[in-house]
Amino acid sequence: LIPSIVVYDSNIFTSIIERIPPPQDRSKHPLRAMIFDSVHDKYKGAIPYVRIFDGVIKSGQTAKFFTHDKQYDITEVGHFILDQVPSKELRSGDVGYLLASIRDVSHILPGDTITSKDNPSKEPLEGFKDIKPMVFSGLYPTNSDDYDQLRIALEKLKLNDASLLFEPETSEALGFGFRCGFLGLLHMEIIQERLEREFDLSLVTTTPNVRYKVELKNETLVDVDTPAKMPLSGEINKIYEPIVSAEIITPKEYIGNIMTLCQKKRGKYKTTNYISSDKAQLHYNLPLAEIIFDFYDKLKSTSRGYASLDYNLKDYEISDLKKLEILINNEPVDALSIITHSADSYHRGVALCSKLKELIPRQMFDVPIQAALGTKIISRSTVKALKKNVTAKCYGGDITRKRKLWEKQKEGKKRMKSIGSVEIPQEALLAVLQIDSE
Repeated sequence: LIPSIVVYDSNIFTSIIERIPPPQDRSKHPLRAMIFDSVHDKYKGAIPYVRIFDGVIKSGQTAKFFTHDKQYDITEVGHFILDQVPSKELRSGDVGYLLASIRDVSHILPGDTITSKDNPSKEPLEGFKDIKPMVFSGLYPTNSDDYDQLRIALEKLKLNDASLLFEPETSEALGFGFRCGFLGLLHMEIIQERLEREFDLSLVTTTPNVRYKVELKNETLVDVDTPAKMPLSGEINKIYEPIVSAEIITPKEYIGNIMTLCQKKRGKYKTTNYISSDKAQLHYNLPLAEIIFDFYDKLKSTSRGYASLDYNLKDYEISDLKKLEILINNEPVDALSIITHSADSYHRGVALCSKLKELIPRQMFDVPIQAALGTKIISRSTVKALKKNVTAKCYGGDITRKRKLWEKQKEGKKRMKSIGSVEIPQEALLAVLQIDSE
């Protein structure tokens, strides 16, 4: 092989180098640092990970957060060299961390801008916005003693995931827990798995709900993200539900099955575009509440796994929605209540009552299970009472003796029914939450 020899002219390189502008020194600008992640340390508190865009940040300064206007004294800054290595300062273009003894983890929001108190910036970095959750569900610890541990675990997860929102909630059936907001059903499953694996928690998850807007008779608008917050039917003027614009890409032989599925989910057909000779693109407007349960699974099964789904929140539209309550022994159970369309309310109420009849254990008295829309009962089933043979000790004799025992038993069951309560097993709640909506 003969090596090729290339002769370079040094004047060419000199002219190119002269054309390259020198790097701008932005260290004298007001400080602007973006939080892109954060972790929690048991001894150091919340540690934000930052990228410096303008200015210099070093220990001894006072950090100021744009979103909540809180201030903290910086005790240490450093770079990442396989670990957290302290340094004197972080300059423009550096990526590192800062310690400021931040104990309130809610003050660290990914995307927020940090500036300094001495040389503050007037404008934050662009791109930060409050994330609005789309799906709401309740998380309750199986053991009530784990309530504080669940709260600490959710606070630590929120450091890495700013889209997670939670607030305390109480349920008569499940006890103390948290009402959590998620971006979608997949996000909810990821958070639940992380809580169970990383923090060794055993959780009960309630039925996912979306956020509705309810217009009352006095023209005020309230947000409802759980059936327990739904106002009385006499106070409601209109109910708005979130609608998404869905895009489904599928092979053309499955178009009919997918269109039938969308119509069952109260979808409104828009357009069909053929991407190629064998692929089609369907556009539908679908209620968000209909696609967060089993829509994606049924879409995959009806298309043998070939169809794909993408959707974006479009708007809120008026819909005929009802609150379906489940009464057990004439007492409403908030953990089993759902918000459903009036056209689906009857068969959902029947399905819930028949399922609960199989799962609730028998008592010493009859247990009525009812599905109600407001004050109207639309379905009922009864868990029959256990019958104790009170005449087993009677051998022969007059029939009036047995009748006296039967009457005494009847009076006892009537008294027990009036003062007794039914304990719903956790397995029944979990099974009912997974009931098919078809």
